Amino acid sequence: MGALHQGHLTLVRLAQRRAERVIVSIFVNPAQFAPHEDFKTYPRTFAADVKALAALGTDLVWAPDAATMYPGGFATQVVPKGPAKAGLEDASRPHFFAGVATVVAKLLIQCAPDFAVFGEKDFQQLKVVTQLARDLDLATRIVPAPTVREADGLALSSRNRYLSAAEREAAPTLHRVLADCAEKIAAGEPIGTVLPKGRRTIERAGFILDYLEARHAETLAPANSNKDGPIRLLVAGKIGKTRLIDNVGV
Repeated sequence: MGALHQGHLTLVRLAQRRAERVIVSIFVNPAQFAPHEDFKTYPRTFAADVKALAALGTDLVWAPDAATMYPGGFATQVVPKGPAKAGLEDASRPHFFAGVATVVAKLLIQCAPDFAVFGEKDFQQLKVVTQLARDLDLATRIVPAPTVREADGLALSSRNRYLSAAEREAAPTLHRVLADCAEKIAAGEPIGTVLPKGRRTIERAGFILDYLEARHAETLAPANSNKDGPIRLLVAGKIGKTRLIDNVGV
């Protein structure tokens, strides 16, 4: 969706190691924003984005406008289930994955790539898109890429620029709690004991917590013990006006 940072550019570099030609799609998708969300204020830095991609030697930028993606009379929507109905992002943003699935399906059909690289920071989205490509028999293989972080652990995000100085100082709490919880669960401590402590730590740092959950890393079904693995810990919360997400494997 533009406002490119080093996390996005890392996806391009990974793609370049695998492919002869790399296409980057940029589209701020109105269909995945609810009326109360930040579509109008979402950062748009197209000229800087294209300059950064050109410096990497990107072969093509596909940047359609809304009228191209959703022309008059547009009446079809992809409504995913499975990992899209896991009770994570979909619990607070029920509109979100239908918007994501529809636009990703269109972009993959338009660009017809052999594979597409998606970051693991948006872990539920990664699982939804992987299922989408498989279920619709798209020729594109979805390739995951590890989350890129600041030195203090904060996952790179276009929304990090909204953080005040105090909020930016508190924001790495999400990753610290995830890492601590993952270490304890891997060592055999009960999930039901570890996660409530982690939630309290996040809230004390100033977050309004949406969720801190342990889920099966493939299905996103709830994990009640480390025998239900492989396990992924996922978190989302709002600090000030900025909503942040993160995840780690156990």
